[in-house]
Amino acid sequence: MFFTSGVYAAGCVTNARGKTVCGTTGSAAVVVNPNTNTAVKAQTNVNGVTHTQTSRGGEAVTKNGKGVAQGPGGTTCAKTARNQGCR
Repeated sequence: MFFTSGVYAAGCVTNARGKTVCGTTGSAAVVVNPNTNTAVKAQTNVNGVTHTQTSRGGEAVTKNGKGVAQGPGGTTCAKTARNQGCR
């Protein structure tokens, strides 16, 4: 996934914090932060699980505040109802 500043799809708006939000259809959204040149894409499936990807290679799968995230460097972090931590 590659993003270029200044090029956005139709249906994008810039919020009060300077982030551009595109395509909020209820189950998917894209947010672009011009200060860090980072884009984030999130999609929610029918089971309520959200899969998030960043333009820098990070990924996360979450539901109800619990989930697993993996950074671009390979660090994996998890949060459950009782524990949280990274490896």
